[in-house]
Amino acid sequence: MLANFLIGLREGLEAALVVSILVAYLVKTRHRERLPAIWLGVGTAVALSLAFGAVLSFTSQSMSFEAQEAFGGIMSILAVALVTWMIFWMKRTARFFKSELEGKLAEALTVGKAALVTIAFVSVAREGIETSLFIWSATQSTSGTSPLVGATLGLGAATALGYLLYKSAVHINLATFFRYTGAGLVVVAAGVLAYGFHDLQEAGWIPGLTNTVFDISAQVPLSSWYGTLLKGAFNFNPAPTYVELTVWIGYLVTVMTLFLWPSTKTPTAQRAPSETARA
Repeated sequence: MLANFLIGLREGLEAALVVSILVAYLVKTRHRERLPAIWLGVGTAVALSLAFGAVLSFTSQSMSFEAQEAFGGIMSILAVALVTWMIFWMKRTARFFKSELEGKLAEALTVGKAALVTIAFVSVAREGIETSLFIWSATQSTSGTSPLVGATLGLGAATALGYLLYKSAVHINLATFFRYTGAGLVVVAAGVLAYGFHDLQEAGWIPGLTNTVFDISAQVPLSSWYGTLLKGAFNFNPAPTYVELTVWIGYLVTVMTLFLWPSTKTPTAQRAPSETARA
């Protein structure tokens, strides 16, 4: 529930920010009559995201055990790749996200309704499909309704925050917010990636399923509350294989280091305008 709440909050807030920026810009520029086009694009994107999640669930249920494990492993790896790209993309563009989106919207206003629908659809659908895929992958190792409840609560909180930001009722440092939630998602993604490789081992695609590094099932049983918490939040496995543990450590150390490493491109971007002005 905790991991999926974080996924829903992080991804949902990005989508909510997109919608609030689009709506605020149209209202500010006195183009309220164009708002239905934005809502049409948003609604279509949400419907597509829900349909994508349903297709993933129904497709996997109709497969044999080996095919189901292979499918789950591939989808988990794909989900981690997309979320990793998204984390670094947002880190790089967080400060200029609003101005870039408003620029695209200004261009779309000169084209017509179809352009407005398209920009809203593409902006929200990207976040929605990533969310559906990542939540589906993160819930494969857990049972019950907690994952869906966590994701729903996260999306609900993101929607509320997006509305409050639109109304200027709250002010948050988005760069700081995405930095901390990004670090949390790296930890979650490491567990999803390790579980994906474990799925591929169970499907017979990768050897070493019975070669475990250690087994602490007796000390940390998954049936206990703390075992359930570790499993749900981090995809914890008390008896990991060598492949699984290597993937988890490799991804976590590499991606977390790169994510937290101070950016050296920002000062250059800030100097560019002044240099242009002097020229």
